[in-house]
Amino acid sequence: MSAVLTAPSTRALRQRAHWSDRIAHATLLAVVVVLVVFLALPLATILAKALQDKEGAFVGLANFAGYLGNPALLQSFVNSVWVAALVTVVTVPLAFGFAYALARSCIPAKGMFRTIALIPLLAPTLLSAISLIYWFGNQGVAKGLVTALGFENIYGAPGIVVAECFAVFPHALMILLSALALADARLYEAADALGTSTRRKFFTITLPGAKYGLISAALVAFTLVMTDFGIPKVIGGNFNMLATDVFKLVIGQQDFQRGAVVGLLLLTPAVLTFGIDWLVQRKQTAMLTARAVPLRPQSSRGFDALMLGYVGLVSALMLAMLGMAIFASFATYWPYNLAPSWKHYTMGFVDAEVGDAFLNSLKLAAGTAFFGTIVVFVGAYMLEKTRGADALRPLVRLLAMLPMAVPGLVLGLGYIFFFNAPGNPLHGLYQTLALLVICTIVHFYTTGHLTAVTALKSLDAEFEAVSASLKVPFFKTFWRVTLPICTPTLIDIARYFFINAMTTISAVVFLYSPETKVAAIAILNLDEAGEAGASAACAVLITAGSTVVTLLFIALGAWVERSTQAWRRTEGR
Repeated sequence: MSAVLTAPSTRALRQRAHWSDRIAHATLLAVVVVLVVFLALPLATILAKALQDKEGAFVGLANFAGYLGNPALLQSFVNSVWVAALVTVVTVPLAFGFAYALARSCIPAKGMFRTIALIPLLAPTLLSAISLIYWFGNQGVAKGLVTALGFENIYGAPGIVVAECFAVFPHALMILLSALALADARLYEAADALGTSTRRKFFTITLPGAKYGLISAALVAFTLVMTDFGIPKVIGGNFNMLATDVFKLVIGQQDFQRGAVVGLLLLTPAVLTFGIDWLVQRKQTAMLTARAVPLRPQSSRGFDALMLGYVGLVSALMLAMLGMAIFASFATYWPYNLAPSWKHYTMGFVDAEVGDAFLNSLKLAAGTAFFGTIVVFVGAYMLEKTRGADALRPLVRLLAMLPMAVPGLVLGLGYIFFFNAPGNPLHGLYQTLALLVICTIVHFYTTGHLTAVTALKSLDAEFEAVSASLKVPFFKTFWRVTLPICTPTLIDIARYFFINAMTTISAVVFLYSPETKVAAIAILNLDEAGEAGASAACAVLITAGSTVVTLLFIALGAWVERSTQAWRRTEGR
């Protein structure tokens, strides 16, 4: 009798487990479909456009030959490469020195200096270009300095290089801080015992230990400059670069074929740097082993004073860039009437509809943070914590990493070609806020995915093994165990999506309509209209909004840490 009762119940448990597995596989397939439709197909459309003529006939590499035969367009490629290389050569050593001061000295107020250095992450890249115009432009405060240095004016290559250094600096700094944070003190103790000089220790221990970080920082800086659109558009003048060429060809001249060619050229350095970085990371070895002793910096009055002076100087330059934008946004009539007023803010909100654009930015950022966090974390969970559907998993990993190698400008270009096609059933999404949200999620997908995967890999696989042995569906384990443990990671991912959605320009510059214009685009429009003060006010507004939201996310993270992560604390045990 017991055998008769046991058999149906066992069969039911097996059916329930099989049913939950099907849900997991269907969810994983849905992630693949989303990434294929909103990432792979738009990129494939760019390639197809580059191989067609205006009538849609296949012409092979004729468009590429025509591009290379145009001296003006070819010069834009050369300009982009040497400017990106110069910014990289300047920025990476500066960021390394700043990171070295924070990690290897005993200077006071390290947290304050680090916060100041990361301020550009909260501002649109346009802010640095606008600020430079007020500092060194034709009516700038220090325009004589530009002439003294041998330049005719700040517009063009000089302004682009300086503004890009400001915008790229925090990205390189974060990578280098991570590279310098891990060091084995035993190596330095052995070197001291052998009487090795400080200079020799730096070149034989410190630099080799940080070389992978230096390479990654250089690749990231080069790619960011090559693909940035906002800074060359505002301060570039007649100095053409690939990013501005794409905009002119597609929006100004409606030359989609050459625009696609330039888009592929923009994609090439990003893919190459991504591949080099991947090869470099494969060769990287652990800096801290189980027997390693973490390095703690020793106080040295002369060295600490030197490092304090350096970080103080860099921080002062950062604050000067931000401060000038704030000051100019309140100046009544630059440079004749510098009395503070709300003129530019009220004019922007009322006449230029910046208020609606800022509200759209908040909607875009909130939608990106909410839906992006869900899609990224669920996709990472299905990839790392479920079994079966082995044919899909390599494809998910590839598609999840691909956005890191795709510049936002190229992704936006692909969205024009793909979603603006009349025969596309998704054509109705074009120029809607929903498509802007989707594009922004896809653009920043990789970093969120890697963050989620790192958090999930830190959880023991026994959670899922025990659940499977008890025939508990995976979604119950996900809801009751994984999600509460990973809540801090979810907040970090949401904050990352929100801030980047508030400040991004290149990913959405092709996709907005008058009803869905966002604040970062409003800055461009105001600058083109000659309203520099109003554009500065809009940039400051975005920075202030991003700062407030960041503080709210930090407060939420602290509350979650206290409320749900008490098990992590070991006091009293």
